Amino acid sequence: MMMSNPGRKLAGTIGLLALLIAYSLLVMAFATSALPAIGGLSAIAFYAVAGIGWLPIAMLLVSWMYKNDRPASRP
Repeated sequence: MMMSNPGRKLAGTIGLLALLIAYSLLVMAFATSALPAIGGLSAIAFYAVAGIGWLPIAMLLVSWMYKNDRPASRP
């Protein structure tokens, strides 16, 4: 079954919100349990990696949201 463009965008938006909420909760839980023992530059590196860690999944979701909006290529 094909999903319409507005339906795909709505589902993608809800999926992005759910992804961000779940990802941020997981990162916060890990950070509060593991980072106090590490400290210093390792904590900064963790937050840098964790801050961009959700982007590949979000990029896949956004590309799925807009896949039918792309114009057809000309031969």
